[in-house]
Amino acid sequence: MNHHSNRYFGVLLCLLVWAGSTVNTAGQSQNSLTPAQQKAGWKLLFDGSTTTGWRGFNKPQMPAGWVVEAGTLKTLGTAQGDTGGDIVYGAENFEYFELYLEWKISPRGNSGIMYHVVEGPAYKAPYATGPEYQLIDDDGYPDKLEDWQKTACDYAMYPAKPGKKLNPPGQWNSARIVFSKTKVQYWLNGKLTVQFKPYSADWYQRRNSGKWEAFPDYGKATTGLIALQDHGSPTWFRNIRIRKL
Repeated sequence: MNHHSNRYFGVLLCLLVWAGSTVNTAGQSQNSLTPAQQKAGWKLLFDGSTTTGWRGFNKPQMPAGWVVEAGTLKTLGTAQGDTGGDIVYGAENFEYFELYLEWKISPRGNSGIMYHVVEGPAYKAPYATGPEYQLIDDDGYPDKLEDWQKTACDYAMYPAKPGKKLNPPGQWNSARIVFSKTKVQYWLNGKLTVQFKPYSADWYQRRNSGKWEAFPDYGKATTGLIALQDHGSPTWFRNIRIRKL
């Protein structure tokens, strides 16, 4: 490698590092933790430049439809139905936790965040076992959506509360899931959208009816993997962090 190549490589490396660690409006570097967050037990699930820790659902490697782009973990939306495009953070299972991430979706797009996901040959996708925080273009999606299918709902279980603040496709939103022994909360852009008691009589009634009648193991696991969905539309994720409760 000649000297010009060395200089070119150095510039390229700097650009890649910058892309994965740009600064947000609060002055914190993207895909990083502050000392206070570290002290509080937060852990990064995405470093902004690699897919370390992530792999395909029921696979040893990442699917081809995911890339790291400008400090984001992006699905290109190449999966069609249950064709194996979903990914899991395979390094650790989580039981009680607080998960935070930022996301944006393409027009007419659809995706989701799942937890307590179990792998195995009996399951073709994470949603067969893991509850889902829904991500979707509420206004532009081509099919009619029920309330239990809209953004920040507990998919096919609990609809989001009225008055949520959802930024349109192409703009960033924040999602937060809190799963404790006594309550589960979903938040969208700092506003509570869903709250319920885990494994309550009401929860079991919803779980044992409707869509989940065809999925006997849905929601039964009390610990499992975090999953991100490729539902056939480009979606971006960043600042993915979690802490155990």
